[in-house]
Parts: sequence; C-alpha cells; structure tokens
Amino acid sequence: MSDWIQRLIADGGYFGLFLLMLAETVFPPIPSEVIMSMAGLQAAKGILSLPGAILSGSAGAMLGNLLWYLLARGLGMDRLRPLIERYGRWLTMDWGEVDRAERWFARHGYLIVFVGRMMPTLRSLISVPAGLLRMPILPFALSSALGTIGWSAMLALGGWVLGTRFSQMEAWLDVAATAALILMAGLYLWRLATWRRSR
Repeated sequence: MSDWIQRLIADGGYFGLFLLMLAETVFPPIPSEVIMSMAGLQAAKGILSLPGAILSGSAGAMLGNLLWYLLARGLGMDRLRPLIERYGRWLTMDWGEVDRAERWFARHGYLIVFVGRMMPTLRSLISVPAGLLRMPILPFALSSALGTIGWSAMLALGGWVLGTRFSQMEAWLDVAATAALILMAGLYLWRLATWRRSR
C-alpha cells in the first residue's frame, strides 16, 4: 500500500496529500498512520516541507471531518430514533444509551472530540455523534482541528525522524492498526452477544 501512497505524494505534492487524507477520513480503512508518516519521509527527503505536509494533511482530514459532521447533523436525532428502535440489537444500543451519551457529550463533548481525533479508527467516526447531538460547529471545528493537527504532526514527525527506517515504522503501525481493528471487532461481538434492551 505504501508504494502508491508514496507515488501520489511525490507526484501530487501537497494537493495529493490533501486528497489522501480526505479519502482516509471518509474511508477509514485507508490508514492515516501510513499517509502522514510517508509525508514526513518525503519532507526528510526535501520533496515537501514538514510544516506544509502537516497543514495540507490536516486540511484534507478536516474537510472529511466536516462532511461527516454535516451528514450526521442532517440526519438528526429524530430520524435516528426509528433506526435505533428497529436495528438496536445489531447496533448494540437502545435509546436509553443514546440519552446517556447525549448528556455525557453535552458535558465533555469538546474533550471527547479532541481526544478522539488522535485515536486510530475512532478519529474518523467521532464526527457522527457530534453532528447527531448538534454540537455547535465552531467549537467542534476548533476541537477537531487541534486534535487533527496534533495527530498529523506526530505521525509526520515520526516519518521525518526515522527517515530511511520508515519500513520498520510502517510495519509497527500496520500491527497497531490491525490490533485496534481486531479489538473493536471483538468488542462489537461481545456487545452483540451480551446485549439486552434496557428497561
């Protein structure tokens, strides 16, 4: 996977990196860990500047974040409730859990979005509850931007520092991303097996 990412960054420069991070946010299986680390490697080679790589990658991710937020906000809680009532078992949640999440998000939403942006897989999905619960867009955008820039900078700096040892970093990141997906799948199956509708 890293070969075509490297080629697109080398050929497309900052705009290619912007598109890759936009795609990564919309389609989470494309790993930001590889994209931004590869951008840092290209910066170490002098093909990109490190600040430019961080900003262009973050801008692409932020556009994807806003798209998810607006889609979820357009769906709204009123349209969500029939889906929860009908498919609650497969979603492993009921409306009582949605109410509790709404209260928790109202108190800690900014922190949840900020931290969520720096967690693999969750970083793309955290826009959905923020949009559904109608978190104000300016605080959402600020929390998202801070978390996204922090995550992008950390990965790009890692690729820049490791330089020629990028293949070692990529192998480690692949293992970490796979472990995170397995953990999430296992958690979902456990919730599916033990789920009971609350009273």
